[in-house]
Amino acid sequence: MPAARESLLDAAFTALERRPWARVKMSEVAAAAGVSRQTLYNEFGSKEGLARALVRREADAYLRGVERALSGVSGAAAPRERLAAAAVWTVRSATENPLVRAVLTGCWNERLPTSVTSVTSVRAAPPGEPEPLPAPGELIGEARDRAVRLLEGDWPPGAVELPLACEAVARLALSYVVSPAPAADVARMVRTVLA
Repeated sequence: MPAARESLLDAAFTALERRPWARVKMSEVAAAAGVSRQTLYNEFGSKEGLARALVRREADAYLRGVERALSGVSGAAAPRERLAAAAVWTVRSATENPLVRAVLTGCWNERLPTSVTSVTSVRAAPPGEPEPLPAPGELIGEARDRAVRLLEGDWPPGAVELPLACEAVARLALSYVVSPAPAADVARMVRTVLA
């Protein structure tokens, strides 16, 4: 039931934008998605299951955005510009999406589904178990690893080691998530660090 699942996750995210997770009602999420409450429970098992799936979806969407940013620009300056674009995406994504910010920083608040924070690690879940959520640092580490993989063929010889550059940019982006600044500042800082 992929369409119902996505509709339910969309409805849950919309509900979370309007009020704290503790006040989000499963019956309202089901009604907003146009399905029965039983369908919601069949799909996610519980409100915690819905929260876990929602956080996982947002974390995965963040990582897909990182990959898009890293696949963008071409030319001699491309690898540095692609890393800058990934850093900007990280800051924007965390600014616009409180779930991404919470997963990246580990800073959950009363508006968010805090019951999902006890499960950590991006490693594969055992069969029948929901996929684990990333712990703070693991999501940015996954973004860093994807950057290394996507840039390794284009990284200029003689430049700082690619894994080190990707780690520095990931940590720099995370610092801008924790202490916000304009996205243009993030890109400029990445270019300066990698010059």
